Amino acid sequence: MLDFLKRLTGPNAQSREALAYEEARTLLESKDTRARRALAARDDLEPEMLYFLASDDDTPTRALVAANPTTPHQANQNLADDDEESVRAELAGKIARLLPDLSKHATEQLRDQTIDLIEKLARDQEPRVRAILAEEIKSSTFVPRDVVRLLAHDNKLSVCGPVLRYSPLLSDADLIELIATTQITGVIEAIAGRDTLSADVSDEVVASLDIPAVATLLANPSAQIRASTMEEIVRNAEQVAQWHAPITMRPDLSIRAVRRIAQFVGRDLLFGLADRLGLDDETRRLLSGRLHDRLEKTPESQTQATAAKIVQRAREQGRLDAGFVSEAAEAGLGEQVALALTMLSGLGLADVRRVLASGNGKAVTSLVWRARLPMRVSVLIQTHVMHLTPPALLPARGGSDFPMSDEEMTRLLDYFGLAA
Repeated sequence: MLDFLKRLTGPNAQSREALAYEEARTLLESKDTRARRALAARDDLEPEMLYFLASDDDTPTRALVAANPTTPHQANQNLADDDEESVRAELAGKIARLLPDLSKHATEQLRDQTIDLIEKLARDQEPRVRAILAEEIKSSTFVPRDVVRLLAHDNKLSVCGPVLRYSPLLSDADLIELIATTQITGVIEAIAGRDTLSADVSDEVVASLDIPAVATLLANPSAQIRASTMEEIVRNAEQVAQWHAPITMRPDLSIRAVRRIAQFVGRDLLFGLADRLGLDDETRRLLSGRLHDRLEKTPESQTQATAAKIVQRAREQGRLDAGFVSEAAEAGLGEQVALALTMLSGLGLADVRRVLASGNGKAVTSLVWRARLPMRVSVLIQTHVMHLTPPALLPARGGSDFPMSDEEMTRLLDYFGLAA
């Protein structure tokens, strides 16, 4: 049996091809699980043997058959009804990857059979199976449009998100319908990030009043936004800190919009905007004058004063906790987050602001730890206040734990000149 296993998994093609039919039959009927798994992974096994292994008692063996590109269609059909999610997940990934080649070279019957399997897997009861399928077909033009629409209306963001973001088979009408009817957080944001988003869809994103989605729309350089729609965004942007950075990155701002933006964005954002748009000296002087007036008249902006009152009231009422900071972060209220972290950590406001402005996911995670808040608060701050994305964004370990040791976070705070 050991010799058989060596020949099954040999490092060269000659050793793999040396497996005779009768030897394979012997291994197939044996009780050696390793041997059957090795057979299931081979791409030169007889179809009837793979069909036999598709009903093996060993789940990993069936999963290997499901992932095998040479498995016959009838076995794939049986595996689509397998009781184990892991088996169906392997099948979903394989079938979706095979479709482009099938569309070019396979018979019409085989293409139809494969599409039937994809439609079945798109209705699988487990979100993970549907999510794997959606991820594999998200940019495909070979899948039926009905399958894409089905996945786009899924009630799990992990399933609908990829096709909403990337699928070329969704029309403007499909997207507008979803914006109008969805109750799932993140759906409109996924749509807002699509390449070459039309002005009609952009209008609906803005009309949805979904703050993160509009921020994503503004950060999407290929999204078409009408001048009238941009004016509406600018009118409301002063109260939405999450829009300040992306709105200054838009390449299509009118001078009128720029002058309005100058009334509320920070110095760095304003001067960066002037540089990107190549504004003339007169306009630059006007913007500088407006910024100077704001600083002279309001040493502490109305936003800062309001935030201070809100945070102080929460502290007095015993609500200054992880829930409060999480809600402020999700709303993009950076000043409230900074003030809350200042009170909870015992550090100075200037130091807290320096960390939040650093763009360093590890630093803000250490600050959150110092404030005795859970790791999920750090992820929310990194995402909605600092606007970090992978690989700069530092995720939780295991879904909820701090990814660094206490010693590492203490050293990092020391590096930033903050006593831990």
